[in-house]
Amino acid sequence: MMRSLWTAASGMISQQTNVDTISNNLANINTTGYKKENAQFKTLLYQTIQTKSTDSNGEDKPSGIQVGLGVRNSAILSQYTQGNLNETGNDFDFGIQGNGFFRVQTSDGSIGYTRNGAFGLSVGANGITLATTEGYPILDTTGAPIVLDSNINTADLQIDESGNLLYPDENDKLQPMGIQISLAQFNNPAGLEKTSDSILKETAASGTARLENEDANLKKSVIKTGFLEGSNVQAVNEMVDLIVAQRAYEMNSKSITAADEMLQQANNLRR
Repeated sequence: MMRSLWTAASGMISQQTNVDTISNNLANINTTGYKKENAQFKTLLYQTIQTKSTDSNGEDKPSGIQVGLGVRNSAILSQYTQGNLNETGNDFDFGIQGNGFFRVQTSDGSIGYTRNGAFGLSVGANGITLATTEGYPILDTTGAPIVLDSNINTADLQIDESGNLLYPDENDKLQPMGIQISLAQFNNPAGLEKTSDSILKETAASGTARLENEDANLKKSVIKTGFLEGSNVQAVNEMVDLIVAQRAYEMNSKSITAADEMLQQANNLRR
């Protein structure tokens, strides 16, 4: 019965992590580019009571006797499915249709990745920088921050579906500026490390970033100007999952109560 106490406790701990994950999904239901997370479970070690078991005639049964020792969380995986593209009408809002990620330069100088395309213009001494709302510069295909001349009229600036920056010439005809927003893809995006501000970092599990402008084997993503990608969290599904997790937590707690009552009855036998 002591085994059942610890087994049920492991179930309660795992379900608490499950509820934490669901709560985070619900909290980020309106976060641009957020991807739903799922808690994954796996069984703990089994305790072998008998390697062989026999029937009433002494004949060997095809299996032994093993008792499970509970469950633990094995991973929390993000589902990188396409979110809905919501029209905002803002000139510097960009939604990605496809598997790509924007590349940004974080505060420590390293490269981060994001699906949040809510960008803006930051005016500084070096010119006009295309940046995230946190001020992280957006990188072009050469790996450099996108910095424009401070004399240009940003109202005339346009960006096509491939991420190329266009600006009208003296005849008001749009011409490429030789600058393209960089997009990257990963073999295993679920392996990316999540940080704050919707920024992801490359890891060994995610694999090396594959740049869309360099890798001909990748299906190119499409950038939609004036749109933002919503989260792929479905509130109804999360509420159902929350109820299931709550019931599982409750049943594990009842297992602890039942084991405790059985131990109490065993202790009372000597009276």
